[in-house]
Amino acid sequence: MVSLSKIFKRGHSPDILLLVVGGFLIVFGLVMLASASSHIAQAQFGDPYFYLTRQVIRGVLLGLILFFITSKVHYRVYSHKAISVGFFLFTLLLVLLVFTPLGISANGAQRWLSIGSFSFQPAELLKISLVIYLAAWMSQKGYRQVNVKKGLIPFVAVMSFILVVLVLQRSTSPVFILLLVSVIMYFMSGAKLKYLFGFLVCAFIVMSLIVKISPYRADRFFNYLNPEDDPSGSGFHAIQAKTAIGAGGLIGVGYGKSTVKFLLPEPIGDSIFAVMAEEFGFIGSTFLLLLFSIFVIRIYVLSTRVRDDFGRLLLIGFASLIGIQACVNIGAMTGVLPLTGTPLPFISYGSTALAIFIAMLGIIINISKYTRRS
Repeated sequence: MVSLSKIFKRGHSPDILLLVVGGFLIVFGLVMLASASSHIAQAQFGDPYFYLTRQVIRGVLLGLILFFITSKVHYRVYSHKAISVGFFLFTLLLVLLVFTPLGISANGAQRWLSIGSFSFQPAELLKISLVIYLAAWMSQKGYRQVNVKKGLIPFVAVMSFILVVLVLQRSTSPVFILLLVSVIMYFMSGAKLKYLFGFLVCAFIVMSLIVKISPYRADRFFNYLNPEDDPSGSGFHAIQAKTAIGAGGLIGVGYGKSTVKFLLPEPIGDSIFAVMAEEFGFIGSTFLLLLFSIFVIRIYVLSTRVRDDFGRLLLIGFASLIGIQACVNIGAMTGVLPLTGTPLPFISYGSTALAIFIAMLGIIINISKYTRRS
């Protein structure tokens, strides 16, 4: 634990590679949003830069404020029980509030909270709070005493509650992402393989039952297998996304010249990769994939140089979260995975998500200042 007098303890220089790649992803996201959102913003608000302006003010500026704080505050502060548990319970409360009059329903899903003129998805905040909570809990002395009572049962109970709440909100992609992230953290904390395997089997059975009893989830899965069966209906999104990617060819049609973005559902959200692929082609898409790969791999490498389990698990959790979410989004757009409505980290429109990812980057940068030099 770090004392209050050491909250702003100075370390060595931060990891420059992560700063550069992270900064580039943020700027590139704004560039793509300007192109993907201009026609929608003009039609809805008479201002082609409406969504871009909102993303800069509510996402980037707020995120930079959070980045400044999280990059300065010693990461060990978050391991304090009052902070890790308190933050986690607070975000759980926000997630539950979507079922109250404060919640907003859209497209049959109850995922948003509205407070005055501000609305956001609490599930985005839950991602970072869960990683911090699990890292603090799993790094406690005695946690790795590999018995069911102290290890497996509490882990399964916490994750089951979260997954049930998110499923009731019809938030399928956060369920999948948080499940994988938590399993990776659980395994890397030293859990027995047989417990991990048992949890994965139970999770697979539960997820299969959820898909089976939820018609829209089952339709989405079967549409993933055969989108051509209903090209103007349930298969429209998947077909148009692959059409956009294919239309980009090697070097793309040029910035701002995408035509499929006028047809794609959510061109500024989960479909923004398809717009980018059409405008920048195979080369641009490969470059973006390379940046995400460098970013995630670099965080994993840093996790091997951290001196304590809490910092190591934090980096593993953040790297897994960013990497898995990027893979789910790009996989859905390319037809490798079913469509889930997962935004692309740092790129897709969503001010809350962007601010949280930037704050997450601040914590990563702070940890990098206390790692062992290679």
